[in-house]
Amino acid sequence: MIPSLKRLFDFLPAPQPAAPPAKPAIPGKPKARGAKQKPSAGAAPKAEAEGIVSIFEQEYRILRPRAPMPPIHVKFRRFVSLNTTIRLREGELLVSLSDLLEGAPESVHHAIAHILLAKIYKKPIDKAHNHRYKRFQYSETVARQTEQMRSLRGAKRILGPEGRYYNLDEVFDTLNERFFNGLLGRPQLTWSEHHAKRLLGHYDAAHNTIVVSKVFDRPSSPRYAIEYLLYHEMLHLKHPVSVRGTRRCVHSAAFKADEKLFPQLAEANAFLKRL
Repeated sequence: MIPSLKRLFDFLPAPQPAAPPAKPAIPGKPKARGAKQKPSAGAAPKAEAEGIVSIFEQEYRILRPRAPMPPIHVKFRRFVSLNTTIRLREGELLVSLSDLLEGAPESVHHAIAHILLAKIYKKPIDKAHNHRYKRFQYSETVARQTEQMRSLRGAKRILGPEGRYYNLDEVFDTLNERFFNGLLGRPQLTWSEHHAKRLLGHYDAAHNTIVVSKVFDRPSSPRYAIEYLLYHEMLHLKHPVSVRGTRRCVHSAAFKADEKLFPQLAEANAFLKRL
C-alpha cells in the first residue's frame, strides 16, 4: 500500500457477503463492530458446542466479575473466511465463529472469546490474547486453509478486461514485456462493477484476479495512470504477501524498490491524488 495513497490501493482478500443477522464481523482480529458476514449459501450453522460456551463464560467472568452472566450461544458456521461475529440481543450474547476455528487449540478459543467480549463491552484487549490469536491466524497452515476456503466458498463478479476505452489485457501484456520480460503469468483481469474512487485497484489472491476501478475507463484518464495502477497490482504477483511473526508484510522493500522503477511514478501519483 502506498503510504501517501493509503486509501487508494489495497491487497484484498475476497470480499465477504453480508449477513442479515450478524452485525459485527471480523475478517482479521476479532472485533465487535464491522462489516457483516454470512455463511456460504445453503450452509446451516453447526450445532452449538458446550465446551466453547464454557470458555466464553470464563472469559466473561474475568472481564466482568460482578455483572450477571447473560445466556451465551456460540455456533460454528461455514463463513467464507476466518470470520467471527458477536452481538447482544435481548440480553443474550450470540456468537458465530468460522468452522475453521472449530479445531483450534483451547488457548486460541480463549483468546477469541476474550477479544470479542472485550470489544462488545468496550474493555481493553489483553496483549497476550491478541498476540496468541494473531500467531494462530497468520500461521502457515491456517493461512493456507483460509485461502483455500475463500477460493472455494467465495464468489467474485467478473466483468472482464474489455472496457469502453481501455483493454486491461493489452495494458497488462505491454507492462509484462517492459518490466517483467514477459515472464509474469496473466491473472484474471476485470474492471470493477462501480466507479469506485476509494479503492482504485486490488489483487485478489484467492481468485487470482486483478480488479481495476471503472473510474479509469474514460478518455480523460492518462494511460500512464492506468499503467501505474496495474503495474502496482502486478507487483503483488511478483512479491506475494509474507508474514513476519504476527505481522503481514504487503509491500516489502523489494516491492517498493521495483515500484520506483516506473518512469512516470510522480505524475501517476499526482493524478491519483486529484481523483
